[in-house]
Amino acid sequence: MEQPRTALAERIAEQRAGTGDPRALVGEMRRSVLLVPSVDGRLWSAHSGGVRWVCAFTDETALARFALHHGPGDRPMDYAALLGARIVDEIVPGLGEPAGLAVDIASEDGSMFFPPVTGIVPDGVAVDTDAAAEEEGRGRGR
Repeated sequence: MEQPRTALAERIAEQRAGTGDPRALVGEMRRSVLLVPSVDGRLWSAHSGGVRWVCAFTDETALARFALHHGPGDRPMDYAALLGARIVDEIVPGLGEPAGLAVDIASEDGSMFFPPVTGIVPDGVAVDTDAAAEEEGRGRGR
């Protein structure tokens, strides 16, 4: 029996289909409890494209798909249940490098990346804050 999709998984599906509202997607991510695998007490993350991605999953089924390929063999995979807001507001800034959130990366048609940009992570760690300020300054000079 297939597990029903979480509200976040539904928003991701809408966004991937081109019918979603990006602001609603970010809001749902912030309100959702996500499962973040951990190894030796540290949250699982991966580097790609110059960004550290904290890997999180919308439900135990999505986490299990990931664990099949990356888990500790025959032992259960440890994980933390964290609000998306806590991940992007507290954990990401504490990593000390450009970092974002990667959700359901083991789901071929259900993954979503929340990059380290303004509106997703705090401005102090967003990679686009200088560009955004420069763009805003140009708009005022017209």
